[in-house]
Amino acid sequence: MLTIYHNPRCSKSRQTLALIEDAKAEVNIVEYLKTPLTEVQIKELMALLSVPAIEMMRTKEAEFKEQNLKGADEATLVAAMAATPKLIERPIVVANDKAVIGRPPENVLALLP
Repeated sequence: MLTIYHNPRCSKSRQTLALIEDAKAEVNIVEYLKTPLTEVQIKELMALLSVPAIEMMRTKEAEFKEQNLKGADEATLVAAMAATPKLIERPIVVANDKAVIGRPPENVLALLP
C-alpha cells in the first residue's frame, strides 16, 4: 500500500494521486494540512527520502522568508515544517521503505507495483 501526503489544492499532488489511482494501487491519503505531521514523522520521511530538511521544503513560500529559515539548521527546519505544514514539499509518496517527492508526478512511477 502507498501513502501519499497530499494537498488537494496542489495540481502536482492531484496529478500524482491520479497516476497512483490509474495504476489501481491501494493508497492511503493523508491531507497533511488537515492532519499535520509531527517532527518525528518528518524526520522519518527525510530518512526515507534520503534528503536534508531543506530539500523537503517549499522555500518559495512566504512563510519560509517570514520565519527567516534560509541557512537554518536541521532541527529548526524540521520544527518549522511541523509548525507550518504548508512548508512541506508536496506530494510525498511512501511505499514500504522508499519514498519520493512527486515533482514531477512521474517520480511516483518508481514506487508503483
